[in-house]
Amino acid sequence: MIDDLRSASQPARPAVQRAIASTAYDTAWVASLPDPTAVDQPRFPDAMEWLISQQLPDGSYADVSLFSRLASDQVHGPNGFSGVMNSALPRKRVIAHVLIRDDHGRVLLCETRFKQDWELPGGIVEPYEAPRLAAGREVIEELGVERPIGRLLVADWMPPYLGWEDALELIFDGGLIAEDDLAALVLQPTEIKRVQLCTLAEAQELVTPISHRRLTIAAGLGPTEFAYLEDGSVITSGD
Repeated sequence: MIDDLRSASQPARPAVQRAIASTAYDTAWVASLPDPTAVDQPRFPDAMEWLISQQLPDGSYADVSLFSRLASDQVHGPNGFSGVMNSALPRKRVIAHVLIRDDHGRVLLCETRFKQDWELPGGIVEPYEAPRLAAGREVIEELGVERPIGRLLVADWMPPYLGWEDALELIFDGGLIAEDDLAALVLQPTEIKRVQLCTLAEAQELVTPISHRRLTIAAGLGPTEFAYLEDGSVITSGD
């Protein structure tokens, strides 16, 4: 069958001078099945061209991707395949922040010790950790209090920034807080200098532009609304 496919496909590629040798990679010739509407043409011409162009003079193929496994990893069956793909496919950082407000609409911001711009309470989601649980954990770590974490308000894709790769930021509703409650917070001394309730205008002077865009949108949502953003901006159906 492989020889038949090879013979049928060769007229479709007259510009290619090198024949494809018979090797252990012949299983890849499934990509050159004849077009059902034109049997003298390959069904997948781009795949055919790639196979021909990537073949080495001795008929073998160079490695396109290299994968490694632990000796204890499952090799066979669907879980084995998934394990290989899981180790090679892209992964994104996920950041979970919490929007805590007072009765006047001011938002609680944290001044950190490791950068100039301020942030909402929250941080990086750990491996295998649910984002909502991560948000609650970060609030406990940074503010020293346990607060109920409500619904998801915003999901914002962030492009690469300051050496970071792209990431997904999630903002959850953290409910209301009063000015008098701030004195009861136990700030994490190695990360948080101080916290402050700020209007959106005041926040603009403290947070990054993308943070202020998403903060403004999150603070303006109705009780059942959710916003999907990219780079801090709402994406409409026409974008």
